[in-house]
Amino acid sequence: MKFPPHKFFKTVFLGLFLIYWNASLIAQVKISSWNLQNFGKTKSDQEINFIANSLKEFDIIAIQEVVAGYGGAQAVARLADVLNRKGSKWDYVISDPTNSTPYGTERYAYIWKTGTVKKVQRAWLEQNYVNEIDREPYFMNFSYEGTVFTLASFHAIPKKKQPETEIKYFKFLPAQYPDKNLIFLGDFNLPQSHTVFNPLKKMGYKPVLTDQKTTIKMHCVAEECLASEYDNIFYNTNSTQMLNSGVVHFYESFPDMVTARRISDHIPIWAEFDFPAAGGEPQQLLLDN
Repeated sequence: MKFPPHKFFKTVFLGLFLIYWNASLIAQVKISSWNLQNFGKTKSDQEINFIANSLKEFDIIAIQEVVAGYGGAQAVARLADVLNRKGSKWDYVISDPTNSTPYGTERYAYIWKTGTVKKVQRAWLEQNYVNEIDREPYFMNFSYEGTVFTLASFHAIPKKKQPETEIKYFKFLPAQYPDKNLIFLGDFNLPQSHTVFNPLKKMGYKPVLTDQKTTIKMHCVAEECLASEYDNIFYNTNSTQMLNSGVVHFYESFPDMVTARRISDHIPIWAEFDFPAAGGEPQQLLLDN
């Protein structure tokens, strides 16, 4: 029996809608990364509250540039405390200081909603290339409904110091951790189009942002307030599906860029992922051709 054309298209549309709707209910974790520029005792309670309001909708927050000395760990604890008073239960970890020079050393932090994801074992600063990478990346395993993935938060050396000389070692990390679903995120001080990322891309890793600037200028010029494409998240397309991604233009809440930069000279980035069950395939949002 043949369907009339209008019923056929209605049936196809309904099928596609149900596939998309079902996919939206499956393993979705919203991850944010933010270089918070000297995150420590200089951040006021009002600024901490603003940061919490900017991040409270995410499930995991990776923070770079936490002050290594007194005040850095305390600022992370203050942020987690404020988040805990905004409707969800959060936990956090803070890294040891990185093994760079005293001037460049800093800490990383992860903050996460305990009702959405679980911590798996202890987080660690990557030691395989500690002599080649100035601020070694900070790894942590998370579990979502039994599926484990590993975040690797990173803050590269400044562009003038050629961050590609240390990012080039990232291509070896998947082989170092063959059983882990790695997600690299943070401030790379390079755009995703740089050739140093090509080896990772050939392995199936893909950036969540393309041609998206993430650092903010001292002053907006012709309504352009962003400067450089430095922050990103690289995920393995063979084991993970990105559902959505974006940035938070937090500076729009301030009267000028000088005031906004008291929060940070970077904007938060984020991505929402589908993590299939072990041995499964990423959920497809559309029918195969």
